[in-house]
Amino acid sequence: MITHKLGLKKVGHLGTLDPFATGVLVIAVNKGTKFMPFLGDEKKTYEATLKLGNFSSTGDTDGIIEEVPLKEELNEDKIKETLSSFLGKSNQLPPMTSAIKIDGEPLYKAAHRGEVKERKEREIEVFSIDLLSFSDNVLSFRVEVSKGTYIRVLGEDIAKKLGTNGYLTELKRVKTGLIDISASHTFEELNEEHIVSPLPYIDLKKIVVNEVVYQKALVGKRLIFNNEEDKLLLIYNDEAVAVYEREEGDTYRSLRGLF
Repeated sequence: MITHKLGLKKVGHLGTLDPFATGVLVIAVNKGTKFMPFLGDEKKTYEATLKLGNFSSTGDTDGIIEEVPLKEELNEDKIKETLSSFLGKSNQLPPMTSAIKIDGEPLYKAAHRGEVKERKEREIEVFSIDLLSFSDNVLSFRVEVSKGTYIRVLGEDIAKKLGTNGYLTELKRVKTGLIDISASHTFEELNEEHIVSPLPYIDLKKIVVNEVVYQKALVGKRLIFNNEEDKLLLIYNDEAVAVYEREEGDTYRSLRGLF
């Protein structure tokens, strides 16, 4: 759809959003698709609303909902303590209603047939998690997590640790890497003026090079840099040239041309 709207030849995106979710979806267009591996989506931040005392077959509003009475009355102190217990690394089992492929087929297709596939746990990390509000057994929280974390599953796990069940009624991705939702636009309002340079959002050490080095980078020659970083983004005339990575010592090899 976006290719027709803006007359683009090439479009790519970082990650996906659940059907009921909203928020940041990074879209790269034309030459910008070359920058996608370097846009730093290893960390993502979400705001979620979790309804306690209910079970959903999918962990969100799209599933079959069943009421499960709470065993005890909850308060903010208990909830904050529980949220904090999720900080750090842990293992998470991807839900059946995910797009992960097993035997070449997305899990959600098997789930729609009522099948349950064997899945492997993934290591995830919660960098920060904060309570935003709590009222009438509905809590909202903001969480920064590693790439590949399922917030639906995290919400279910939070509810279980609180002694009940729960599902997400709202989920908004507010940040991907360095790209904040404040820089986002809806599809309806999107136009060519909203296409921006990816340079400010690349979390790599930037090195401004002269024409001699620029010409060498264009043909992928190895270069010498006295630098502590393992990856460098080469800039010439305010334009990205290439990403170089350390090969040995001060010798760097071309990882990807961006011209």
